[in-house]
Amino acid sequence: MNNLTLTAVPHIPHVQPGDDLAGLILHALAQANMTLANGDVLAIAQKIVSKAEGRLVRLANVQPSERAIEVAEATDKDPRVVELILQESEEISRMRRGVLIVRHRLGFTSANAGIDRSNVAQSGDEETVLLLPVDPDESAARLRDEIAARLGVQVGVVITDSHGRPFRMGTVGVAIGVAGIPALWDRRGEADLYGYELQHTDIGVADEIAAAAGMLMGQAAEGTPVVLVRGLNLPSGNGQATDLVRPKEMDLYR
Repeated sequence: MNNLTLTAVPHIPHVQPGDDLAGLILHALAQANMTLANGDVLAIAQKIVSKAEGRLVRLANVQPSERAIEVAEATDKDPRVVELILQESEEISRMRRGVLIVRHRLGFTSANAGIDRSNVAQSGDEETVLLLPVDPDESAARLRDEIAARLGVQVGVVITDSHGRPFRMGTVGVAIGVAGIPALWDRRGEADLYGYELQHTDIGVADEIAAAAGMLMGQAAEGTPVVLVRGLNLPSGNGQATDLVRPKEMDLYR
């Protein structure tokens, strides 16, 4: 990986529900005179995937349940947002005033089930929030297939989101959707520099890609939700982001 490069793709427009996201990305690449090659990876911010898939919800249309009202009072959050969080989640992991951490229906644990209003256009007084894609792995696979059909190249796709971490401050990019590459790189059985056989080395390579791409995507007004990653030279495989979710029975912190 001596020649690994990450390049933000410019000219990505504001994405609207129903947009042809693969087409928008390919058009932006062409405008920037950037080409795709077999083995490249596209890291794509979750927000533009969710927007294209119409995962926008107007809070005025949400009716909070009694449970949502109870949790909202305990956390000092909008009960309509809490209702959406509960609908998107399997269970509440932790909550206190200002904090609601849940196990998402996709398996990972995150704050507010990934529901966000940052970088979401607002219309008048009707506040709108954005949910995660229904099936990010399927979204990644579909984008990969559409690119292959139009260009004839095989690329990997990583859909990224920003998550906090237990015991660490700050958010980092993680993979919530993966296609065309292994999500985990099992290096057990390989030798280290001194000939020691690796025993426990599973690398969350899709998360590493997401975190690296996040340095170019940014979190505010950067407007660069797609990053081209070249030179990874990964082993063959077609993993999924669900491969990265630690099973409940292996979670010692539950």
